[in-house]
Amino acid sequence: MGETTIGTIETLLESAIEETDDSDISFKIRSALQLLMVVEEQHVAARDALEEVEIEDEVRADLRDLGYLD
Repeated sequence: MGETTIGTIETLLESAIEETDDSDISFKIRSALQLLMVVEEQHVAARDALEEVEIEDEVRADLRDLGYLD
């Protein structure tokens, strides 16, 4: 599975696509994967924006602990 929550969800959805023969279900899962990619892009953009902003050391540490910063 993926190292991140998003990666894990992606792996699970891809596995579900492989296991179904129902075209309607496959379409819904592929749509969910596309939406997940948008969420990941937004997360990366927010993380990058936080990296560039001046933030108090304590707040930065809290954001890092929560997974918003590397």
